[in-house]
Amino acid sequence: MQAVIFTGIPAAGKSTFYQRNFFRTHVRINLDMLRTRHRESVLLQACLESRQPFVVDNTNLTAAERSRYVTLARARGFEVVGYYFRSQAAESLTRNATRPVADQVPKAGVLGACGRLELPSIEEGFAKLWYVRIAAAKSAKYRLSIGEDSVVAEDSVVAEDFVVAEDFVVEEWRDEA
Repeated sequence: MQAVIFTGIPAAGKSTFYQRNFFRTHVRINLDMLRTRHRESVLLQACLESRQPFVVDNTNLTAAERSRYVTLARARGFEVVGYYFRSQAAESLTRNATRPVADQVPKAGVLGACGRLELPSIEEGFAKLWYVRIAAAKSAKYRLSIGEDSVVAEDSVVAEDFVVAEDFVVEEWRDEA
């Protein structure tokens, strides 16, 4: 059983990473979705009691915030794995601006999170800790050819560029001395 704890400022890529890597295998525990700590606690307890793998997809900016999940999961025999998402204000503000207006985090919220961020450490109780960054996005021009069974992208000249889906780079964590 695995408990995954994400750490990173808003718009660092955490939810997209969850969707691409854990959607089919781990329950997502996320305050944006659940709205209250009570609901979060109920879902967390259900995962712990049923031995269901889960991901805590919140900012989890401080060791104290992370410890509530780490402690509970370890006490129930879960392997606790941390993923730190590179948190650079300029990059996150740019990504945040591409979200629908209703989903955007206020600029002050992103910058405030940067100020509160404490880098995670293996000593917090993680069995494994990973560093995640988003590879540079590429602009590309495509024409879509729709066949009977598939959609094929072909190089072509079109009116506007669009951003190709961002790729995540995951590296083993190295604690800073």
